[in-house]
Amino acid sequence: MGMVERGGEVQAFVVDNRRNKQVQREVRERVEAGSAIFSDELKSYEGLEADYQHAVINHAVEYANGNVHTNTMENFWSLLKRGLHGTYIGVEPFHLGKYIDEQAFRYNTRNDMKDDERFQAVISRIAGKRLTYKELTGEVEPVVESAA
Repeated sequence: MGMVERGGEVQAFVVDNRRNKQVQREVRERVEAGSAIFSDELKSYEGLEADYQHAVINHAVEYANGNVHTNTMENFWSLLKRGLHGTYIGVEPFHLGKYIDEQAFRYNTRNDMKDDERFQAVISRIAGKRLTYKELTGEVEPVVESAA
């Protein structure tokens, strides 16, 4: 699931399902009540009108109606899918969140960083962290260090 504030950063993540309860919980946790929300016609968004200014775009009819569109988020999904199908090819479901995080980082830094700056930012975040083969292949859960 993903969302993006116009002119802001994308938030994308793996959800267990696309049912009403799950989708609306994610929206309510991340979007301030009273905000304008533009979505496609997925039935799981029905009911958000109580807390948000919710406008729906029906892609069977049109892709934009004035300011109402989901094109920004669709662009992100297109870039993610190109990476998954073209660059990485085989992605294990338990790693999907990591690929989404990578693409979100690339997307969110596309205007602020050059490729070498982005590379340096990534390297600085992994220094001192260890990934074992068993964690990589999903044989064991990764060890999460807590800040004490």
